[in-house]
Formats: sequence, C-alpha cells, structure tokens
Amino acid sequence: MPISIKSMLACGCLVAVTALSMGCSPRRIPPMSVSDLMEDRVLLDGVLMKCNRDPAKARSTTDCLNARIAIERLAAQVDPAEEAKRAEDFERSREQLRALQDKQRQEQEAKNPKVDAYHLPVIPVDPVPPPKDPQSPTVSRTNR
Repeated sequence: MPISIKSMLACGCLVAVTALSMGCSPRRIPPMSVSDLMEDRVLLDGVLMKCNRDPAKARSTTDCLNARIAIERLAAQVDPAEEAKRAEDFERSREQLRALQDKQRQEQEAKNPKVDAYHLPVIPVDPVPPPKDPQSPTVSRTNR
C-alpha cells in the first residue's frame, strides 16, 4: 500500500507541530531542596512570602513545604550558649544607652531648671471690695 504525498505531508506537519510544542513549552523548574533553602536565607524569605501570599496554593507546593521544614531546622539549630551571649550583649548595650540618656537628661535639666509650683513665693491676693450700693441683695443680707 503506497503512502500518498498528502498523508506524508500530514504526518510531517504533525511531527513538526509536536516537536515545536515540546520545544517551546517551559521546562519545569525543580523544587528547592531544604538544604539549598537553609543556605540561602534570601531565597528562603522569598519562597515564604510567595507561600504566604497564596495559602491555598502553598499547602500543596513542595517549595512551601521545603521552606517550612528549613525554617524548623534553622530554629532548632540555635545554640543556647550563643543565645545567652547575645542576650547578655543586648543587656549591656541597653544599660550603656540608658546611662547615656540619663546623663543627657541631667545636663538638659541643669540648663533649664524646672519650676516647682509648691515652692514659688506666695503673692497676697486682695479680697474683692464689697459693693457700694445699699440696695443690693447681697449687702442687705449681710447687714441683718
């Protein structure tokens, strides 16, 4: 059974279209491994932001799952001695800052002393003179 030119052209076109569609489709990017995410914190933050933006899609994505595992592993790696040293350094720097701010506040108060209302001199206040009109009701009540 001889193959006609039409069928050969049709098969050739079909093969060409299939090859072009396979060649033009984007290749699937493999998911990030947990160790890659643990090494690159910027990439880990980017993946987590993408996952948090679309939570419904994130539950099924392997990148999101790997990022969460990487976060858990990084959190477990914190050394208690290092954490204690970091807290001690923070407390020391906070005390230094407090001492500096106290010194600046005392200098400011020395330049501009506060006015204490309880220690101001007392100014005598003259009583209001009574009205001169004898017909006023307040005068008539006080005279009786």
